Amino acid sequence: MKINDKLESVYEHLKPKQIVIELNRYIVGQNDAKRAVAIAVRNRWRRSKIEAPLGDEIIPNNILMVGPTGVGKTEISRRLAKLVSAPLVKVEASKFTEVGYVGRDVESMIRDLVQVAVDIIRDEMSTKIDKIAARNVRQRILNALIPKSDNHPESESYIRTREKIASQLDSGNLDEKEIEISVLAKSMQTLEIVSQSGFEEYGVNFQEMLSEIFGKKKKQQKLTVKQAKKILLQEEIDRLLNKDRIIEIAKTRTQESGIVFIDEIDKIVGSNSSSGPDVSREGVQRDLLPLVEGTSVTTKYGIIRTDHILFIAAGAFSNSSPSDLIPEFQGRFPIRAELSSLSAEDFKRILLEPENSLIKQYKALLAAEGIKLEFTDAAIREISEIAYEINQKTEDIGARRLHTALSLLLEDILFEAPDISPKNIKITKSTVVKKLSSIVEDEDLMKFIL
Repeated sequence: MKINDKLESVYEHLKPKQIVIELNRYIVGQNDAKRAVAIAVRNRWRRSKIEAPLGDEIIPNNILMVGPTGVGKTEISRRLAKLVSAPLVKVEASKFTEVGYVGRDVESMIRDLVQVAVDIIRDEMSTKIDKIAARNVRQRILNALIPKSDNHPESESYIRTREKIASQLDSGNLDEKEIEISVLAKSMQTLEIVSQSGFEEYGVNFQEMLSEIFGKKKKQQKLTVKQAKKILLQEEIDRLLNKDRIIEIAKTRTQESGIVFIDEIDKIVGSNSSSGPDVSREGVQRDLLPLVEGTSVTTKYGIIRTDHILFIAAGAFSNSSPSDLIPEFQGRFPIRAELSSLSAEDFKRILLEPENSLIKQYKALLAAEGIKLEFTDAAIREISEIAYEINQKTEDIGARRLHTALSLLLEDILFEAPDISPKNIKITKSTVVKKLSSIVEDEDLMKFIL
């Protein structure tokens, strides 16, 4: 039941209040949802301290987020997973179909989740052996540039020459020199297995399977030193990594800290109709139930138990209600988090406060051209009010509206940036009004452009 040493340390030091503080760095408002996920994460650490069999009986309190699009549902889950180094997959409920219909099998989300975990663990382990791998690659390239003699001892002249070449290699002066080197011949073939729900991609590497039996095949290839460094470094990392250990840790992390974010859950709400696509929608809910309740899923890395995977479902429910979900499915999402629509003041905060705010992003993009971009407070307020007004008059897409508004506002500057002079640009309220107000006043044009 252990999460593993690395994760246990992360969870132990992340108290619910600290989790909310970290989420506040990127997401404005929505405190109820932040509190809900913070408690869910802390409960995982608490469970890890409880001995079996009681600890095994404690299941996650899965969360149902209800709120319009673009208010932070996905971002909360994504940032949470990154914060605790947990594997996360985001899926759209509308992409799945009931068993017996053509479409994706709901179990594929668990196969995707364990693959994400394998990639995370592999990256973590790779960073620990990067220096060793780089040192081995350096020796292999040096041997290709100035081969060692097996028949004669190394002379002083040879040693001095090798040191000189090593110095040039380290400085990058030999990057374009062509060498002939032995590299692994790789051939990746993917196996598709037909299930009741259609094709499922299992990504079986037949070359790797055969190499275990007959040994890995190599071939001589002419490459530049720069190309050889990249290819050989990957080979060395693969050779040094303990693949069985990676899979073992990845499976544990998937089962104990994995997060599945199911978006558009409202799209699989059925109706009173007894035929047609609504039957399939309700069927998807029933197919999801075993995963959420706890079952075993077969993956190419082995059996994965879903008992302690955290499921977060989200939907706008603009034309339906959470109570329209089948009762059994509702019961598996006991925590409800309501996310509110964004106000003009929220838009202003979103533009300014998050560490990855759009204002900071556009400033950084134009700084690459040597341009210093500034926004007055009045300009930011005007952008916020225009975005809010557009959301009220047309479809409410939340903070995504700011992307459209800013992109249109800065379109000319982004296009002309390489040739702009002087390099200091200030966006004022009048700039915003001049560029956007005419579109906002013309409702047909607004629907088309914004």
